[in-house]
Amino acid sequence: MAEPRSEELMSDRKRLDCLVVDDEAALSEATVEYFTMLGTSAAWVADAAGALTVLAERDVGLILLDINLEGESGFAVCRRLRRDSDIPILFISARGGGDDDILLALGVGGDDYIAKPYSLAVLHAKVQAALRRSGRAGAPPPPPQGPPAQFEFGRITVRFDLGRAFGPDGPIGLTDIEYRLLARMAGEPGRVIPKRQLFAAAWGHTGVSDGALNVHIRRLRAKLAAAAPGHDAAISTAWGSGYALEPTALAEGP
Repeated sequence: MAEPRSEELMSDRKRLDCLVVDDEAALSEATVEYFTMLGTSAAWVADAAGALTVLAERDVGLILLDINLEGESGFAVCRRLRRDSDIPILFISARGGGDDDILLALGVGGDDYIAKPYSLAVLHAKVQAALRRSGRAGAPPPPPQGPPAQFEFGRITVRFDLGRAFGPDGPIGLTDIEYRLLARMAGEPGRVIPKRQLFAAAWGHTGVSDGALNVHIRRLRAKLAAAAPGHDAAISTAWGSGYALEPTALAEGP
C-alpha cells in the first residue's frame, strides 16, 4: 500500500479539498504545491490503496484520478467509489483524450475528463467550479499554512497581502511573474526552492524552460539592486536545482 505523500494526511478527518491520485510524482507534487498556494488544500497518493486510506481518514471534497494507475485502474477505482459515494471525480490522463476514453470515464461515474499535460491554472479553476457545484466549497478552510502578511529582508518588504514588494523609496515595479517568484522564495526564506516549484508558482504549470526562469531571476535581481543596492545578493543560485532567498547574504545597508 502506498503511503500518503502529504502532511495533510492525518487521521482526524479534517477537511481536504482535493485528493490527487496519480503515480506521476513530479506533476502531482507541482499540482498540490500550486493548489495549496491558492488556498485549496490538497494532497496526493500514488495508487488506489492510498486513496482509500485517505478517504477513510479525511473529509475529501474532490478527487483528481489518473486512469493508468499501478495495479487497479482509475476506472475501477471510480466504479468502486460510486457504489456509495457521490464525491466529484475528475479524471486526468495522458492517454490522449479520445472519445472512447472520455465516454468510458463519464460512463463509470466521472464528472469530467482532463487531458495531460494540463495548465495548473485551468485545472484549479475546474476543481473550484466542481466544488461549488457539489456544495463542497463552503466548508471552513484549514488553518493557514502559508506565509505571514509580509516578509522583510534588509530594506525591502514583500507584502503578500497586497501582492507587491516595496523598497525604501516605495513600490518596486515588478512584473506579475517577478513578484510571484520573489513571493515564493520569501515564503520559505533560506530554503532552495526547486525549479519545478518556481515554475508552478510563477506560470501555473511546469512546462517552462530553465532559460526563461533564469532571465526572470536576473531581471528580478536587477530590480532589487536598483531599489536597494546590494539586495540582488539575497537571491542565491543552487546550480541545477533552484533558487533561494538568503537575507543573511545581504550587504549591510547604510
